[in-house]
Amino acid sequence: MKRSFSIISVALLALCFAAGCAKKDSVDTAKLEASFSTAEPTAKSEVDNAVAAVKAQDWAGATASLQKLAANVKLTEEQKKAVSDTLEQVGKMIKESADKAVGEASKALGDAQKSLGK
Repeated sequence: MKRSFSIISVALLALCFAAGCAKKDSVDTAKLEASFSTAEPTAKSEVDNAVAAVKAQDWAGATASLQKLAANVKLTEEQKKAVSDTLEQVGKMIKESADKAVGEASKALGDAQKSLGK
């Protein structure tokens, strides 16, 4: 039981470490911010929320804010494209973070199994 707990602990630690080590600000929000510079206050506020979430690498928060924006029927074509492009970039970051975390967790699990086998 202790062995399983140790292996799981090491894997989770590696997962958390890998998720926190992704490159900061790798999602370009400049077009999003520019396209909403003259938008109504509620839309602009939601863009600010999305940008803050991206900077904090809060991919779930960024996705939620961007999806709220995408549901707004009053968006211009430029704004729709900016939201869509940013959502796509956030999706890529989620995938990259998950892939890296899985790789690190697998390596940590292998290392833990090797060290416990000695």
